[in-house]
Amino acid sequence: MLVVMNLPPLSLIHKKRKELGLSQTLLAKKAKVSQSLIARVEAGAVDPRYSKIERIFKALNEYKAGKRIAANIMTENVISLKPYDNLRFAAETMKNHAVSQVPVLENNACVGSISEKKILEQLSNTQDVNTLSKEYVKTYMEEAFPQVNLKTPLSAVSPLLEHQQAVIVTEKGGVKGIITKSDLLTVMQT
Repeated sequence: MLVVMNLPPLSLIHKKRKELGLSQTLLAKKAKVSQSLIARVEAGAVDPRYSKIERIFKALNEYKAGKRIAANIMTENVISLKPYDNLRFAAETMKNHAVSQVPVLENNACVGSISEKKILEQLSNTQDVNTLSKEYVKTYMEEAFPQVNLKTPLSAVSPLLEHQQAVIVTEKGGVKGIITKSDLLTVMQT
């Protein structure tokens, strides 16, 4: 029985290479083919052997998979609060940045988190909104988001986000970025 494997059209090689930011030379090196072969395939000037095209697509897929690490998925500019910020400032920050949860940082280390849900719970339990708005974030903050390092693969981050609102990305104990569920949705578009 002959099994035929269908590869994507050759015209996708150029598109995928550009999306990944790969040069023809780097793709050729990863696929163990010549750069001139990549150029001729992209130009439609050659009908290469199946084995060579298979290696090119394999190299593209492996490179794409390698780019799916925390450092390449995270949002670098982390919107955060400090333990001694008041709840009014916390609510304004979340509203202004259109986020529903925020890590609480102290000396660039994540010490907790606060969510609009937690603030709204406190609002519904008080008669004096002015007093509540002056309370410190540290009084109402929840557990810190889980933390991963820059090289953690997407396959390890994704399960964390099934149970958490965000994942903090750190390097040597310092916060470098944040990954939320919406960041994972963005990955699906690539």
